Amino acid sequence: MVTAAAEWESVVEELCKLYPDARCELNFANPFQLLVATVLSAQCTDVRVNEVTAKLFAKYTSAYDLLPVEQQVLEEELRSLGLFRHKARNILALCRVLCERFGGEVPRTIDELVALPGVGRKTANVVVNNAFGVPALAVDTHVFRVAMRLGWARGKTPLAVEAELCRLLPQSLWGDVHHLLIWHGRRVCHARSPVCETCSLRAMCRTGRGDIVPSAQCPVLSGA
Repeated sequence: MVTAAAEWESVVEELCKLYPDARCELNFANPFQLLVATVLSAQCTDVRVNEVTAKLFAKYTSAYDLLPVEQQVLEEELRSLGLFRHKARNILALCRVLCERFGGEVPRTIDELVALPGVGRKTANVVVNNAFGVPALAVDTHVFRVAMRLGWARGKTPLAVEAELCRLLPQSLWGDVHHLLIWHGRRVCHARSPVCETCSLRAMCRTGRGDIVPSAQCPVLSGA
């Protein structure tokens, strides 16, 4: 493993002090809303998604409500989001599958979720963990970047990094660490200009200590 257990434990302890309220920053009231919001969050900020879904969920409360909606109509409601046409098509398609195969309910397993239109492993992990309390560790661009810089992972793909993190960390911490790494990535460990000089993790970070020099350009990962 890339880093010693004592080191990751210290990092998690410090992250918990820094971000005691770390959580999913997408607004949702049920699994369906979380699924839709996560699909919409691909290459888009949570703040923007929350602005759009506040109006969307007031109008459409379930997968059944979206079934009769024309794609062009939904596109207009999603227009302020990146890839809005693609997202509208996927949302309508996954709603059809939810209604036809699952009685309008969101399935609770990774395998069933990733079979839905527009749903990849990251989205599935987010949903099962945050909606159903199933241990899962979603790897988005922030988790990927911070894990690499800390020296927790060396994989070239989100799936490889997820496997490394799940081997390193106790299952009980997977969901919490997902949120902690995202919050740190958004607030301190930025993609282009990380604030290493004042970062309280610097002494525990292999990049901060100069032990490793990861690629300056982290890959752009799909939000799905």
